[in-house]
Amino acid sequence: MGAAALPSNGEIATVTVATHPLVLGLQPAALVDNVAHVDWSLLDQIPGDRGGSMPVAIEELEHILKEVKAHKLASPDELSPMKTMAGGSVANTIRGLSAGFGVSCGIIGACGDDEQGKLFVSNMSFNGVNLSRLRMKQGHTAQCVCMVDELGNRTMRPCLSSAVKVQADELTKEDFKGSKWLVLRYAIFNLEVIQAAIRNAKQEGLFVSLDLASFEMVRNFRSPLLQLLESGDIDLCFANEDEAMELLRGEQTTDPEAAAEFLAKHCNWAVVTLAADGCIARHGKEIVRVPAIGEAKATDATGAGDLFAGGFLYGLIKGLSLEECCQVGACSGGSVIRSLGGEVTPENWQWMYKQMQIKDLPLPDIRN
Repeated sequence: MGAAALPSNGEIATVTVATHPLVLGLQPAALVDNVAHVDWSLLDQIPGDRGGSMPVAIEELEHILKEVKAHKLASPDELSPMKTMAGGSVANTIRGLSAGFGVSCGIIGACGDDEQGKLFVSNMSFNGVNLSRLRMKQGHTAQCVCMVDELGNRTMRPCLSSAVKVQADELTKEDFKGSKWLVLRYAIFNLEVIQAAIRNAKQEGLFVSLDLASFEMVRNFRSPLLQLLESGDIDLCFANEDEAMELLRGEQTTDPEAAAEFLAKHCNWAVVTLAADGCIARHGKEIVRVPAIGEAKATDATGAGDLFAGGFLYGLIKGLSLEECCQVGACSGGSVIRSLGGEVTPENWQWMYKQMQIKDLPLPDIRN
């Protein structure tokens, strides 16, 4: 497949983007999310655990999309019952850091030369993300169906098998030069490119942040994950409560505190998010617990952990305390659950700035 680097600012970028972004995200395959509210009956018909993320083939993705259109629920708060946007955990974090916090960000990966690829490029460049490390290839862009139930919990079915992606041997030191952070998401099918990215990042002096992805990924591929953590190359690790439980499976204690302690043995910063109960974080011997911010009932939990990670990273970049980093993360995570999808609306960014102001946290320079 032929590959060509995209222009650094895309054709419709509305802001100038840095040549050497402060934060780089590795998302080997660009991804487009199809997000909709659905009724419970549909989730009962779809194989796999409710609330999790399980890869599906293209035929199954098309079947699920068809079923979603038949079972989607209209929402008085949304203009359309289904939203389509650039997605993926890393893309959500990077887009949020750029659009909401004014941090210069770039993404490493590949997208197809199809409509979904164009949508991904348009959405990310509009939000100021540097796309000079995003390769465009002939083929399909990955897609994911995000089904949101009445309680705001999301069930995801990504289709990655036939999608174009960046390969380990395509990465160069130049991709990482001049940046400070590399943001990753654990995935066994991307392990080779993750390892190559970490090697390059460490040679260029970057810090590395890892998200544990999903409880299924931790459950099924725990051994390679432990090797990654034990390498000492992961500086910051994010896990939600379900992922933390799977990580400690077989241990005497499997509570979030124990998971944070376990991760802190291998990483400088360890964070376990607890949904409506906030988070627990450790840095060395320091441990903090911070409550969630926002409504108890989420419209859609998609992207909550991703945006929390973005807020936490903003705090680290600003030199804030561990507790303040968690508070910014809680404000950021709270902003995205107020509407459908993993992208924060302008109104919800303003809500976040107000929450940060109340807590006397430093506001981003980008704020209007």
